[in-house]
Amino acid sequence: MESPKKRIQKPDWLRVHLGNNRQFSITGKIIESRNLHTICRSGRCPNLGECWNQGTATFMICGDICTRSCKFCNTKSGKPLPLDPEEPVRIAQSISELGLKHAVITSVNRDDLPDAGAGHWAETIRNIKLFNPKTTIEALIPDFGGDAEKIAGVISTAPEIISHNMETVRRLTPIVRNAANYDRSLSVLKQIGESNIAAKTGFMLGLSETETEIYELMEDVLSTGCYLLSIGQYLQPSRKHLSVVEYVHPEVFEKYKEKAYSLGFRHVESGPLVRSSYRSADYICPTTSASVARIASNVRLNTLSKSHSNISAPA
Repeated sequence: MESPKKRIQKPDWLRVHLGNNRQFSITGKIIESRNLHTICRSGRCPNLGECWNQGTATFMICGDICTRSCKFCNTKSGKPLPLDPEEPVRIAQSISELGLKHAVITSVNRDDLPDAGAGHWAETIRNIKLFNPKTTIEALIPDFGGDAEKIAGVISTAPEIISHNMETVRRLTPIVRNAANYDRSLSVLKQIGESNIAAKTGFMLGLSETETEIYELMEDVLSTGCYLLSIGQYLQPSRKHLSVVEYVHPEVFEKYKEKAYSLGFRHVESGPLVRSSYRSADYICPTTSASVARIASNVRLNTLSKSHSNISAPA
């Protein structure tokens, strides 16, 4: 999967809207004035304009240098700086200043720290709740090396959603993800799913995965008790990163969305420009009648399926 000499040309459906309104400027200024990091910028998110125009952002804690170097990710990698003990308060204050009803927090991997940053994560969420008691939170966490005790520390702070991304199918995981492990990520989701907190995950298309592998991934995720899902297109950040094998058509994303709902997922965002935290608040409380109808329909289908499965076959 080495980068070819000639890149595949991006299709028209991947054109993005650049932010340029007053709220976009306000959001950017608050983030910069408090010396904060966002995955919106470090990850070169295609939805930065849309989100910042609406006054939302995904805050990245534990610094902006990751100890891993995944071949799909644009976040800087190397030796991180020490944790900033004031960051949790600054994050909480910024959320208050922006007036966010819902906040998404993520982080770089900190394999250099004894607790992999879990304590800093917990402190950040506690401060957000202290300064913003009515704000809901999604915590998009790393795997913490698969350490259940560290993951439990984040769970104990009770954000509304804890997400951990699978990123890709089993076969491609060793190629795409530097130090992560497919089964370890499933175990992280399982631990979240066994708590009273909603578990969420996401993965990318366009890296040579097959339809069968995608459906296997969906089934694996559901088996952990995770029912929230995002599916997006992989976009190559630079020539140093993995090449895009295919730009998947929006109709295919819609097909996978329908399949995910039929399998039992309760809320799905699927599209070429969808990223992990895209429309994150909708996972907590769907805002459209279509979303509500979809969930209700899915519940009815699952109930009907279970009732049929309990009927004994004729002797």
